[in-house]
Amino acid sequence: MISIGSLFKRPPSPLIGLDISSSAIKLVELNRDGQGTWILERCASEPLELDWIVGGNIEKFDEVAEALKRLLKRSGTRTKNVALALPHSSVIAKKIVLLGSLSEQELEVQVESEASQYIPFPLDEVSLDFCVMGPNAKNPGDVDVLLAATRKEKVEERNNLAVLVGLKPVVMDVESYASRLAAGRWLEQPHVKDEDLIALVKVGARQFSLQIVRGDEILHDSEQGFGGAQLTQLIARQYGISSEEAELKKRTGDLPADYADSVLSPFVLSLAQDVVRALQFFFTSTPYHSVQHIAMFGGSAGVQGLVKAVQEQAGVPVHLLNPFDGMKLGATVHQSKLKNEAPMYLTACGLAMRRFYS
Repeated sequence: MISIGSLFKRPPSPLIGLDISSSAIKLVELNRDGQGTWILERCASEPLELDWIVGGNIEKFDEVAEALKRLLKRSGTRTKNVALALPHSSVIAKKIVLLGSLSEQELEVQVESEASQYIPFPLDEVSLDFCVMGPNAKNPGDVDVLLAATRKEKVEERNNLAVLVGLKPVVMDVESYASRLAAGRWLEQPHVKDEDLIALVKVGARQFSLQIVRGDEILHDSEQGFGGAQLTQLIARQYGISSEEAELKKRTGDLPADYADSVLSPFVLSLAQDVVRALQFFFTSTPYHSVQHIAMFGGSAGVQGLVKAVQEQAGVPVHLLNPFDGMKLGATVHQSKLKNEAPMYLTACGLAMRRFYS
């Protein structure tokens, strides 16, 4: 039966998700049809030089802005509202417990008071936000509250970039939370149980991140300084070529016959071992001793042999996440190109999904 309210409810305004990483800017725009099926309207990426964004900071602002302009033009989007994200390393996130009887205004005052205990700089230099996660498991009269804080300059940097190219920032998220939202579609599949611990591993250019989740709960979030850029450096060193030429050859596969044995296999093994060591650190510092699944994504997650190597090292099933699996594809989306590149868009996809989640 159709409710009266649904006849007058306005659909969410169009929104693009922009994931700005050290190696590329990724854009995703989503929609949903009348049955709730996801539609991928468009996705595109634009590569960045590795010294343009370092440690989450935009070092070459004008160059990144020009890259973003090229991306927007090529994508064909007319949408101006944009969801952006900060890297996990730029954000202080803390779960706190507060009285469930507090009014919204009292809650804000209490959160600000609690925040001063965890933030190592003055509150007037901080962008602070929080959300009520639900009743506390041990004391149902209390509520769990997720507190997130970052330096105002970090938010302003990305906002200013968006405004400069004609966009309107409406959401500022955390990269790991956006990734978790997009991964939720995979986590809802029958083979994943509610009580399972899942390791989400993002393999980027400069680092990989490890996030351990159980349902909607994030139990662990960390980063390690090892990523796809190391493979580029190994290629350059092995064959005496520039980093730019090595990156191009890595992308096109135009490499000598001994590449797989001499360069790729040692890199894959080393990265797989680092992922397992990161998991072991989680096990030794928490009451948990295993995960049931590992799900990998990011621009370098699809490196040949990496998923298999991690599975062999960890001894649990490893999956390469495609955030667009089961979605309808818009007219501008090239299915053949998307097949190989889909894992790099998980964070951007999660940001685009904010259109449909408050």
